[in-house]
This record gives sequence, C-alpha cells and structure tokens, in this order.
Amino acid sequence: MLLRRVTKHVRNQNWFAVALDFVIVVVGVFIGIQVANWNEAQADRRLGRYYLDRLVVDLTDDLEMSTQTVAYYKQVLESVKRTETLLLQENPDEKAIVAAAYRATEASGAAVTSATWDQIVSSGHIGLLRDSSLENSLANYYRVQQVTIDSNAQLFNSPYRQAVRSLIPLSVQLAIREGCSDALDTYNQPISFVEDCVIKVDVDVLERTANVIRTSQAVRESLRNQYSTIITVLAAMEGNAVQITDLLNSIRGKLGA
Repeated sequence: MLLRRVTKHVRNQNWFAVALDFVIVVVGVFIGIQVANWNEAQADRRLGRYYLDRLVVDLTDDLEMSTQTVAYYKQVLESVKRTETLLLQENPDEKAIVAAAYRATEASGAAVTSATWDQIVSSGHIGLLRDSSLENSLANYYRVQQVTIDSNAQLFNSPYRQAVRSLIPLSVQLAIREGCSDALDTYNQPISFVEDCVIKVDVDVLERTANVIRTSQAVRESLRNQYSTIITVLAAMEGNAVQITDLLNSIRGKLGA
C-alpha cells in the first residue's frame, strides 16, 4: 500500500509527498530496529539475571561443601597428630593406634558445582553478567578449583594412605568402616568421624595390626608428608570459603541493585 502511494506521488511529481513517505519509511525502520534492540536487551538482561540466580545456588552449595570439608579435614589432621603421639609411646592402646592411623588416611571426594559457569562460558554469555570485575572473580575461582582438586587427589594416592591400608588386614578395615569411620550427609559425603569408635575384631587380630603399624618404618616416614599434604588441602578449602563468601556478596548485591 505504501509502495503504491509512493509510485502515485512520483507519477504526479509530488516530490514533497515522496520525501514525506521516505521519512515515514526511515522513521518506521528506525523505530522497528530500536524496539527489536530493546527487546533483545531485555531478554539478555533476564538471561543474565537467571545466570546470577543459578550461580548463587551453585556457590551456596560450594560454600556448604567447603565448610563441611574444612571441618572434616581438621579431624583428619587431628588423627595424624594422634597417630604420631601414639607411635612415640612404648605401649600404645591397640584400638586407639589402629583407629587413629586409619582415620589419618581418610580423604573427601567432594567437588565444586560448576554446571552454570560451564554453560555461561560454553555459550559465550559471560558478557551478560555485565560486570567485568565479577566475571574475572568467577573465572579465577573456577580456575583455582582445578588446583584444589588436584591437591585433594594427592590424599587418595598418598604414600601414607597406601602404607597404612596395605598393612591393615581386610577384616579390620571392614570393621573400621562398619563402626569407626565416617559420619555421612544426605549425599554420602563425609562430614566427621563417628563419635563412638567400635572395631569388632578378635583382640589378637587387633594387637597384631597395631604392632605392624607401630613398627612400620614406612608408616612413620610417610606420616610427616601426610601432615603437610592435609595442611595444604585444608588451607585451600579455607581459602575457597572466603572466596565464595565474597562472590556471593557481590552477586547478591548486584541482584539487589
């Protein structure tokens, strides 16, 4: 219809009307583009907020995990110290040394929740967070997590863990797992050691196990390295808790703005 009107004006050489029609077309296109851009900006803003909401959920889970893991590794560290004390005694309590030595080998396999961040990065939507400082902080946090994971993995393959668990008979290990091991959360992640340690094996088996641990040079030497490794992991987890708290405060402030 507009084209027919423009054609008529051209035939009639009504150049003012032609110019007016041209202006109308240009303004219409401009307004259309602006509306489309506004709609796109609103959609991006909603998606950015959605990502921030999800990051709050992920980071809250990470903070709970880090806090829980810190508390757990503090108990593992105490078991390392307890084991060293018992190894220095001439006649340590058999149950105590077996329990402490085994608990000093424990490790937690908890990992960070990175699904939202992975999606943001893979889809190229980092810019939707609209805060370069926050983007850098998040990128640094998730990058550092790999270092923490690698450090934590050392505990699962530590010389001390291998030495102790190769010396303790399977029957004793099963008894420890049954009555003297981890207290678990709803996700089967360790949160502490059970308060009442019960190791249901024959007394002579427990005595022999304690004696093997006490006289093992490998156990004594690797125990010191185990202490250092746990200290490193513990420091990383404590640092995580601080970093996560800062990130959550930044994101919540942005959501509330």
